[in-house]
Amino acid sequence: MHHGYLVCAAVVFLSAAGLPLPCAIVLLLGGAAAGHHALQPLTLLAVTTAAAIAGDTLLYLGGRYTGWWMLTVLCRISINPETCIFRSAEYFYRSGARPLFFAKFLPGLGSMAAPLAGSLKMRFPRFLRADSTGALLYCGAWIAAGYLFSNYITTVEHWVEAAGHIFSVALVLAVLVYALAVLAYTLRARRYSSIDRVSAHELYERLQTKDDDRIIVIADVRSHGYYDPGMQRIKNSIRVEPNRLLFELEALHEFMQPECEIYLYCSCIRETTSARIAHELIQRGNHVKVIEGGLRAWVKAGCPVEPVPAGDIARLPCFD
Repeated sequence: MHHGYLVCAAVVFLSAAGLPLPCAIVLLLGGAAAGHHALQPLTLLAVTTAAAIAGDTLLYLGGRYTGWWMLTVLCRISINPETCIFRSAEYFYRSGARPLFFAKFLPGLGSMAAPLAGSLKMRFPRFLRADSTGALLYCGAWIAAGYLFSNYITTVEHWVEAAGHIFSVALVLAVLVYALAVLAYTLRARRYSSIDRVSAHELYERLQTKDDDRIIVIADVRSHGYYDPGMQRIKNSIRVEPNRLLFELEALHEFMQPECEIYLYCSCIRETTSARIAHELIQRGNHVKVIEGGLRAWVKAGCPVEPVPAGDIARLPCFD
């Protein structure tokens, strides 16, 4: 039983950090163990609450510094990730910090609340106060339930003892799933390895020395989710919504002709979205290149930008 605190804290932390682990069940069993005097209830409450806050803080910082990228990853299982993000964000913003008090009790919102708070620029002290209260309520509720009904859980000691083995198996499976995800991502990325790339400086020079009638199209393929008020884009670029590519191509058919030069940019790591869209456009006979480094490289090179048109921004106010 001396590993009980560690097992409970580890499961709560990993669950708060986004892994699909049975956090509530582990807390319930931990509370039942406390009812049988195998664990100290206040110590268990303290370590699990601290673990939950640590996991939530990790996601908060991820949302703060990666923005919509992390939210997109968390919403990947949704049919429409962008709708998932914005519906959650709009609800979260309308309710202020209150969702952090009960988010862990609601499937789906529990993993979204902390990174949403970061992405919407909620100040860290405000987040920490609300999240600490929510974590304390969540852990306290399940531990108390297990404690109060411990007499009905006759095999609790065996369950908690086995929890260490269950956690080990879950950890191995989580590592295996992560490895498979990395492998799948790598194999998928190989399809895009042959796509031509161009540096921001090279493209800018191409625009300055253009001396023929060939049309040059620069397309912004960032998701709406990457947009914040005051965001900029490459000057004279056009909008291509990556999640509605076929519809966008119909609307832009007059531009997207094989004789055009099409340059795509996004704000993803390794230009993932740009490469995917480029692959689809190349399959349709277009001449496409990806701007290496995306918008950030373009800005760093000192090339001209312009504000994103109001119609292309899914506006969500920030807390700060």
